[in-house]
Amino acid sequence: MTFSMELSEDHTDLREWAHGFAADVIRPAAAEWDEREETPWPVLQEAAKIELYNFETLASFWGDETGLSLPIVNEELFWGDGGIGMAIFGTTLAVAGIFSSGTPEQMVEFIPQCYGDAGDVKVAAFCSSEPESGSDVSAMRTRAVYDEAKDEWTLTGQKAWATNGGIANIHVVQAVVDSSLGSRGQAAFVVPPNTPGLETARKIKKMGLRASHTADVFLDDVKVPGSCLLGGKEKLDERLARVREGVKSKGSAAMQTFELSRPTVGSQAIGIARAAYEYALEYAKGRETFGRPIIDNQSIAFTLADMKTEIDAARMLVWRAAWMGRNGVTFEAGEGSMSKLKAGRVAVWATERAIQILGGAGYSREHPVERMHRDSKIYDIFEGTEQIQQLVIARAISGRHIA
Repeated sequence: MTFSMELSEDHTDLREWAHGFAADVIRPAAAEWDEREETPWPVLQEAAKIELYNFETLASFWGDETGLSLPIVNEELFWGDGGIGMAIFGTTLAVAGIFSSGTPEQMVEFIPQCYGDAGDVKVAAFCSSEPESGSDVSAMRTRAVYDEAKDEWTLTGQKAWATNGGIANIHVVQAVVDSSLGSRGQAAFVVPPNTPGLETARKIKKMGLRASHTADVFLDDVKVPGSCLLGGKEKLDERLARVREGVKSKGSAAMQTFELSRPTVGSQAIGIARAAYEYALEYAKGRETFGRPIIDNQSIAFTLADMKTEIDAARMLVWRAAWMGRNGVTFEAGEGSMSKLKAGRVAVWATERAIQILGGAGYSREHPVERMHRDSKIYDIFEGTEQIQQLVIARAISGRHIA
């Protein structure tokens, strides 16, 4: 059996395609949309025109048996800009929720509505986090109550930190259907467009990823038909019955969605880190002090060497986790969490080092590294904080329930 770490021609072509869009469309628009703190609809429209923003293309990435297509594309787009990259890929988490829990009929009905088309672009939102339950999914308070006579669910509660919350065409909402079962008593629902009772009163003003819309979502007796329960009522009843009997389950739908996305999130952090490293490298080659380029100073050169090493190491962890996830290889040591943990740490550290290499210039908005640093910090926090990733890994390697 042969072994190679060289990308296939298809992967190389894919990387060049995504990189070209990032360089030609995303980067020129990055500073403007960061300053405006608005969803860059024109960029989304351009992505839709070349079929970068649609489910068919996303499905082809998911279908890659190596698992590398999604990380490759995400790294390039977030190399272009973190905020715009998230505006493009923010819909993916909601789609992953539908894809992981929905029936084939639900996928056909709801996923196209997440994207719209090139002439009328839409976005989708995955609503899981709450003000009192971020990393603690079991503390979720949003409730879903079923009316059998009407075959209708009523959703009540509040969601926090929802990417595309309130502006989305489709909202995928995680809610508790049986509070006695903790996180295993939850289910996911699709809230179709223009459903009464779903509102957002507050768009969150963020430190970074400012071109990506984030908001709190309020559900005030939101009524959806039974067909909006992902997976269907019969499947839900069977799952809840097994839980009540003490049969182990795969975990909540929210956690299953995050498991699908974790290496991809790591690749986004790597894209931001790589962009900062490359910018700092070119700056160090051109910036002269005391009659020579600053890269000739050992402290600068060694810092850049460390940045390159850490970025490449993080990428290898992401690619390993992506391959394992796609091929059904069990994460025996929390390899998915390792990839996200390492990539997030590297992104924060590398972007901070880039600012230091540029000195005062790096602290100004005249150079993009300060924006990259702002964008990077969230990768230590969302979709499982740094500490949650450590907890997952620690439990996996110890076999013990570490609190």
